[in-house]
Amino acid sequence: MSPITEVEGRRLALSNLEKVLYPATGTTKGEVVHYYAVTAGALLPHLRDRPVSFLRYPDGPDGQLFFTKNPPPGTPEWVKTVEVRHSDATTTQQVLVQDMATLVWAANLVVEFHTPQWLADERACADRLVLDLDPGPPATVAECCEVALWLRDRLAADGIEAYAKTSGSKGLHLLAALERTPSEEVSAYAKKLAVEAERALPGLVLHRMKRALRPGKVFVDFSQNAAAKTTATPYTLRAKEQPTVSAPVTWEEVEDGRADPGRLVFLAGDIGGRLERFGDLLGALNDPGRARPLPHA
Repeated sequence: MSPITEVEGRRLALSNLEKVLYPATGTTKGEVVHYYAVTAGALLPHLRDRPVSFLRYPDGPDGQLFFTKNPPPGTPEWVKTVEVRHSDATTTQQVLVQDMATLVWAANLVVEFHTPQWLADERACADRLVLDLDPGPPATVAECCEVALWLRDRLAADGIEAYAKTSGSKGLHLLAALERTPSEEVSAYAKKLAVEAERALPGLVLHRMKRALRPGKVFVDFSQNAAAKTTATPYTLRAKEQPTVSAPVTWEEVEDGRADPGRLVFLAGDIGGRLERFGDLLGALNDPGRARPLPHA
C-alpha cells in the first residue's frame, strides 16, 4: 500500500519511494520527491502560471521516456489546469503547478518540468527570452561559456540583463526578463542575436541546426522562443545518467567554466547548499520591475 502524506492540506499517495531511479548514483524516487520539496521555494515561482509539459521517466532515464501535455489519468481534482489553444486551433488541457502540493504530486510521477516563455493568461506573448547554447562534440560547455559571455554583453548593449543556467545536459541556457511581447517578435530578435554571434565568432557559433555543421561548434538555438516551444524549467531534474539539475549559475562561474567545465555540473544534492549561499540566482526573472522592452529593429 502506498504511503499517504499530507501536503498543504492535500492527501497524497506516494508510490515506490525506495525504487532506484538513477542507478549511477543510487538515487531513489523518495530522494527525487524530497529534492523537489526542499527546492520548492525557488522552483515554484518559475512554474507558477505557466502551462507545464512533462517529460516522464517513471522507470528512470534508462526506461521509457515520453512527453505529455494533458494531465495524466488519475490527476486529482484539486490540481489546477488551464485550456491552451494552439496555432492549429487544437486545444490541450495542461497542468499549472501553483503550489507545493501540486509540485509533490507531479514529482511522484517522476518528471522533468518544461515551461513556455509566456504565462497562461496570454499565450504567445512572451515575458522571457531564452537562448539555448548546445555544443556539438568535441565542443563542450566550455565553448558554451565563451559564447554566453559574448551574448551577455550583446544583450547588455540593448539594455537587457541576461542570466545563465546549466541545461542539466550538455550546454547552457541564457534567459532575460521582457515586457510582454508577441512570441514571434521575440523569436525574430533571438534569431538576430544568433546570426550576429555567428558573424562575430565564426569558428565557434552556428545559428542553423544542420547536423553536418555542428561538430566543434555551439548551436545558438533561438527557436525555443516560439509560442509552441518549451524549455527545461530552472531547477528541474533531468532524465540523464545522474540526477543533474538545470541549475542557475553566476557569471563568475560561467567565466571559470571556460577553463574547468566540470564545475558547471550540478546534481540534486548540490542545490540546497547553493540556494543557501546564493538564493535564487534567477529570481529577477519573476520581478516585473526588472523586465525590459524588446529593442526595435
